[in-house]
Amino acid sequence: MIPVEAWGRLTRQPHRWIALADHGDAQPIADAIAHTTPGIAHGAGRSYGDVALNPHGTLWSARGLDRYVRFDATTGLLTAQAGVMLRDIQRTLVPHGWMLPVTPGTQIVTVGGAIANDVHGKNHHAAGSFGHHVRRIRLLRTEGQIRELTPAATPQAFAATVGGLGLTGVILEADLQLTRIGGPWLDTETLPFGTLADFFALAAASEQQHWPYTVAWIDCLSARTGPGTGSGALRGIFERARPASGIDRPAPRPHQLGMPFTPPLSLVNAPSLRLFNLAYFHLHRIKAGHAIRHYEKFLYPLDHIRDWNRMYGPRGFYQYQCVVPQPGGEAAIAALLAAIAASGEGSFLAVLKVQGDMGPPGMLSFAHPGVTLALDFPNRGERTLRLFDRLDAIVADARGRIYLAKDARWPRARFEAAYTRLAEFLPHRDPGISSALSRRLMGY
Repeated sequence: MIPVEAWGRLTRQPHRWIALADHGDAQPIADAIAHTTPGIAHGAGRSYGDVALNPHGTLWSARGLDRYVRFDATTGLLTAQAGVMLRDIQRTLVPHGWMLPVTPGTQIVTVGGAIANDVHGKNHHAAGSFGHHVRRIRLLRTEGQIRELTPAATPQAFAATVGGLGLTGVILEADLQLTRIGGPWLDTETLPFGTLADFFALAAASEQQHWPYTVAWIDCLSARTGPGTGSGALRGIFERARPASGIDRPAPRPHQLGMPFTPPLSLVNAPSLRLFNLAYFHLHRIKAGHAIRHYEKFLYPLDHIRDWNRMYGPRGFYQYQCVVPQPGGEAAIAALLAAIAASGEGSFLAVLKVQGDMGPPGMLSFAHPGVTLALDFPNRGERTLRLFDRLDAIVADARGRIYLAKDARWPRARFEAAYTRLAEFLPHRDPGISSALSRRLMGY
């Protein structure tokens, strides 16, 4: 038994750790899993909450399943084992003109984790979520059966596994359709804005102008509502990007800053938030306009700060990410920001995006058409949880949902009301798999 924590570092509890390895034969893996149930597969450990935790139970670490099986350089179809990191795929194949069509805000995610959580990125309006580009899944059930899942041949089982939180079996490998690119560079534009109405106008114009990547940082402490505030006044930075071809310059050398220790108290507090947000806004306002940037610098800025989660101190932090549908999304986002500003519990990282109309590929996929807001909050106990109760009510009234890959405390009743395909999903669960999240939200 070893102590394991999620990226949010809210708890650190003992787990039986079983390392799965590639022996060229799935039988040893099946045997290891069959004798240690119930358990849950564990990848890179970047889920914020309890989706990949199983306190006092078993974790099957998939990091040893890290082999590329095959790659077709003509079609861009990659077969990779579940433990392969998205960062390694990108760094291996981008120089050869191929890129993953969808990645989340970090590359430090495994293939299996990306499928199980059906991750999305800054280009959902253009490319959908990760599951839209998965062509086949090789799934090991805990009773020893290996299933080959495809959208055409096994549509229900496939839709249960994509975004299925690792609860339908252990993913062994997958076929991923990559997209052709002209190089690692992006043509980017940075645009300051001052109201929520400005944000939605920029998002709509960017989609019409075929900018595939869009994202906004906002200073949630600056949010104001009411007469004369300009439809939700706040400070924000809108960034958009499109692939740039024919750029001949050396790629930047990978480097990382680091948080070398966990401070005794959270470094994220009201004074530091106000100072950071003010500095961040004005720095980016000064740099507004066009620039050519490497894809890693634009898409994964936090990957360049090792162990950044330590800055929240020993009590850890929550990430709260929701999506609310349109129409009505602007009013819901304004209400959420007003509640956060009134609480004084501002977020160091507050990200606002518009998601596209592409339907979700998984029964429990998070990414739906609408507007998504992601925020990080230091764990201040009941004070923080009371704020979440207020935010939950706003999201529920707007018919929205919470991102389960980042959740650690959403109530079961809210989950059941928001994820309307739950009854359709449950028959596909593997009875030998259980997690802290599944017990909290599904009872087992």
